[in-house]
Amino acid sequence: MKKKLTACLCKIVTLYLAIPSLIAFVLYFFLPIILNYPPESIDNQFQVDFDGLTYTQQYILLIFLIVLCSLVILFIRSYKMYKYSSKLTDENSKLSEKQIIPILVKIRSYCYNTPYLLYFLEILIPLIFLPITFIIIDAYTLTIIEICLMYLSCFTLASVISFVFSKNEFGYILNLLHDMYPNLMDKIELEFSQKKRHKIKSLFVKLLLQFSPLVLLTLILTSLVGYVQISKKAGEIYYTSYFSLISDISNATFESKEAIENRLKKVSLLDDSHRYFIIDSNGDYIVSDNSELQPFFIKYTLEKSEAQNGRSHDYFCLDSEGIALKCYLTNGDFCYAGIIYSTRQLTFLKFILICDAILYTIIFLILLYVSYSLSKELKIISKKLTQIASYNKNAINLNNNLVITSEDELADLSLAFNLTQSFTKDNINQLQSNQATLMERERLASLGQLIGGIAHNLKTPIMSISGAAEGLSDLIKEYDISIDTPEVTKEDHHEIAKDMLNWISKIRTHTEYMSDIITAVKGQAVNLSNEEDISFTVGELIKRVDILMKHELKNAIIYLNIAMKVDENLTLKGDVNSLVQVINNMISNSIQSYNGKPEQKIDLIVEQQNNNLILSLKDYGCGMSKKVKDKLFKEMVTTKGKNGTGLGLYMSYSTVRAHFNGDIKVESEQNKGTTFIITIPLS
Repeated sequence: MKKKLTACLCKIVTLYLAIPSLIAFVLYFFLPIILNYPPESIDNQFQVDFDGLTYTQQYILLIFLIVLCSLVILFIRSYKMYKYSSKLTDENSKLSEKQIIPILVKIRSYCYNTPYLLYFLEILIPLIFLPITFIIIDAYTLTIIEICLMYLSCFTLASVISFVFSKNEFGYILNLLHDMYPNLMDKIELEFSQKKRHKIKSLFVKLLLQFSPLVLLTLILTSLVGYVQISKKAGEIYYTSYFSLISDISNATFESKEAIENRLKKVSLLDDSHRYFIIDSNGDYIVSDNSELQPFFIKYTLEKSEAQNGRSHDYFCLDSEGIALKCYLTNGDFCYAGIIYSTRQLTFLKFILICDAILYTIIFLILLYVSYSLSKELKIISKKLTQIASYNKNAINLNNNLVITSEDELADLSLAFNLTQSFTKDNINQLQSNQATLMERERLASLGQLIGGIAHNLKTPIMSISGAAEGLSDLIKEYDISIDTPEVTKEDHHEIAKDMLNWISKIRTHTEYMSDIITAVKGQAVNLSNEEDISFTVGELIKRVDILMKHELKNAIIYLNIAMKVDENLTLKGDVNSLVQVINNMISNSIQSYNGKPEQKIDLIVEQQNNNLILSLKDYGCGMSKKVKDKLFKEMVTTKGKNGTGLGLYMSYSTVRAHFNGDIKVESEQNKGTTFIITIPLS
């Protein structure tokens, strides 16, 4: 596990390092072309003198800071994940289930949230570092905006690609955890699903995160490239036009700057925003409208324009160019004279922005509809599968198949659901049939146990009644003979009558005892499968239990000690027969826990805590293992081998929950005994 996790984390780190680096490498070459940087203006002394750093130095610094921040966050989270996983895989650490679950929850949280965290970081970090860097080098606002848009677009692409690939790797980590702890991971996922903690990451959000940036990237790139190309084309037209108008200035000699200015005044400007200028060798300048020239334009004109056939440029990404032709003065000095013009195409830019907004809105709405449609179909399947998982025969219809409306993967999923539903229906029918058979066997077993108890409990009173009848018959004969005997006195007759009354009293006592037994047995046997909510007292409940279990306890030579700590007239409401069966089942289990050892005891403590009736049944037998105790009441489990089904306790728990809204808990330790605690609300 540790090796696989380490390899997976290394792969994720490599992805987050390689993908942005690869995209940055490609962007390095295309950025100057896309944004139409002035020729010979980057990666040379010219740029160092003006910006302090070359394009390459700026680029490497920015990429390093952006990638470094993401990797630091990733390393921190990966280290924590590795640290937690080490606790799980350490052979010397023996963790309990309570200690393992929080670790699994944290690793799961890291696996789910880290891709989203890094996704937003790779988008936000450029927005932080780029403006700061260009503000430091005193770049122009328009330059900052255009370069930030390019960087943002490319790193959004990198974040989307990293997000998609890293999700798969983090999913692989979750699969490793599931292979190690399948039951615990299923339990955790079920709890998260019930609490709906991860619903925020809906299908629509995921599609929006993955496809919306790609659409935005495409629109930004195409718009920038289109706008730059239009501006570039406009610049070429202006340059060609003005060159033809003032080409005679090139290398010409003038008496003064005023003479040059007079020549330029004769040129008809193609736009009101265009201006003529004169820059001398010292950098001093004259502009037709007395406006200022940017330092970059002056420096580029003096150092680079001659090599560019008289074409000059303003700062990076500024839509401003010029034609600057070198001419001379009679004093031997030289000047650059020409026209500066804007290549900005505002009408085209507005048109592009409007088209981008409309197109993005249309794509967004289509994406919204597609995600809604997919989500709707998946929710239908999910809802029906959830109904099957929490099956209630009165709540769902297993004959309601999904209609298949396409031929894609969703159709396969719908078809798989229909097959699952059909298979589930068959299994449920079979399960119900098997359950009915098991319950019937359990009832018959209980009925057989009752009949055995009846036979034994009624045997003694019947024999006593038979003996009393014999004695009464003898007294009747004696009395009949004494009627005609003169020696029998009046006192003798009274004595015979007294003996008769004594026998009749004994018969009455035995018949009342038999009546109690028959009443208790009738309630259990006749209504064994019926639900009847009636009011009954705690005394009646314990009396029925005592009568019905007396034979089994006597046969095993086990003593039931009943500690009644509540008023016997305390009233409960519910199916008394079911509750008697629950207690009897537990007493039987306690008897069997002694494995035939006689002269043992079982304590039945009846008490009231707050507004609950507490029935504690405690034995001192073999107890049960932790494995058996954990499964108790959750599934049919038995420690009796072939002699038991485990249905008794399973049904007991269901009975207490369903009929009395109560609960059953168990405390047990091997070789020390078991205590069942039944809690029944009194209200």
